[in-house]
Amino acid sequence: MSNQKLTIVARILAKEEFREDVKAELLKLIDVTRAEEGCINYDLHQDNENPNQFLFFENWENRDLWQVHMNNPHLAEYLKATEGKVEEFVVHEMTHIA
Repeated sequence: MSNQKLTIVARILAKEEFREDVKAELLKLIDVTRAEEGCINYDLHQDNENPNQFLFFENWENRDLWQVHMNNPHLAEYLKATEGKVEEFVVHEMTHIA
């Protein structure tokens, strides 16, 4: 298991007519994810200029523990609940360098 800390920036663009549905589903992920092994922080943001855009800023102890998170049932439930309601979902895996 790699011991290198992993930063995740996940950008979710909701379809305007489903913004509140997507937001509600994203909010459901916070407490359960913060309780997961390896989660350092899991913070949700909403864009001030475009309220349809959300961003998760996450830090994980390592990539292996983040991968466990990505395969958890609550994420599958989120994907099912928001199917057809999200315009774009982009995940960036990043390494802190300074």
